[in-house]
Formats: sequence, structure tokens, C-alpha cells
Amino acid sequence: MNLFPPELIEWVDGLMRTYGLWAVFVLVFLESSGVPLPGETAVVTAAIYAGHTDAFGLPELIAIVTAAAVLGDSMGFLIGRKLGLPLLERLAKRFPGAEKRLIVGEYLFLRHGGKIVFWGRFVALLRVLAAVLAGANKMAWRRFAVMNALGGLCWATFFCGTAYVFGDLIREIEGPVGFALLAVAVGGIGLGIVLFRRYEHRIIEHAVSEIEARKTRLHRQVPAPEVVR
Repeated sequence: MNLFPPELIEWVDGLMRTYGLWAVFVLVFLESSGVPLPGETAVVTAAIYAGHTDAFGLPELIAIVTAAAVLGDSMGFLIGRKLGLPLLERLAKRFPGAEKRLIVGEYLFLRHGGKIVFWGRFVALLRVLAAVLAGANKMAWRRFAVMNALGGLCWATFFCGTAYVFGDLIREIEGPVGFALLAVAVGGIGLGIVLFRRYEHRIIEHAVSEIEARKTRLHRQVPAPEVVR
């Protein structure tokens, strides 16, 4: 059971055997940038391949996967900041009240962005969207970079190490575990939508006040320019 069709998985396996680590890097990088590709499947396939051959070692694979994940998420963040944010702002102007709802997204990533970026790395589909959403919702770059690096390293180490040690067994549980995590994430998002609709006015007011307070604090931290006489 997998999120992707068997033909696509076979294609990924063929790429792995032909191009090795280059294929892993490209697939993980593109998936992390926002392209829905089976990057995790490529990682598992590469780790199993490394465990049965001497083509490359586990530390080398972890390093490549971590680099691809971190760089891909960074690209996704920039895409969200440069393209996603202006698009959301233009759409918000067309719908009454939408601009305040955008502030809720900004507030969400202000308070919980680190957790979303880190744990989103382990959940199918969120792995594709987390970085783009972080960029579009004005998450601070420094915090994103730290949690992105930690998430990429932990994800790469866990999946590469587990598949390397347990081999083909990981393929049997990858799909069900991925679906379970996705179901939990979807359920959480659904619950969040229900609660947001019920307490929308209160949540928006709180988010607006928090964002305004943060902007005030940042403004006070900026030193006034010296006057040249």
C-alpha cells in the first residue's frame, strides 16, 4: 500500500539502479521544493540497495539525503515567500475578511512554525507543502533554517538507517505507516478547521493583536538613525 502508483515506484527503482545517489538527491530535492514525487520511497530504496551492495555507504547516503532535503526545503521556502505570499495577498483583496485570515496563518507559523517544519518532514504531502507554506506565511528565515536542518537530518538518519538495517521489511510497513501519519495529520487539520470556524472571530482578534505586538517590539529594537549636523 503506497501513496504512489506501482508504475511510478518501479520507475524510481530503475532510476536508483542506474543513477544511484544522483537520483536520490534529485527526487528528494524536488519533493522538498514542492513537487509531489516519491522522495521517501527513493530514500528507502537507496538504503536497501546500499545494505545489499558496496555501491555506497550509509554515512554517504545520509549526507546526500540530508543535503537534498535541506536545500529542497530552502527552495520551497523561497518559492512560498516570492510567489506564494504575493498570490495570497492578491487573492485576499478580492474577498472580504480574507486579509485578517491571512494573519492567522502568519500567527500559526510564528508560534508553531518550527514544529510544523520539523514534523512535516515525516508526513506524506506535508513534506511537499510545509516549506512553501512557511515561506508564504512569513516565518522567520533563521528559525526555519534551524528546524529545516534538524528535520532533514533526523528524517534522513531515521529512514536511511532503518531501511539499511531491516532491508525489505521497511517496504512492507512504509505505506501503512505513511497513511497512518497522513490520516492523523488530516484529522488534526480537520479538527483545526472546525474549531477555527466556531471561534473564528476570537482567533482572528488574538492573532491580529499578537502580530501587531510583535511588530511593535521589532520596531522598538531598531535604533533610530543618527542625525548628521
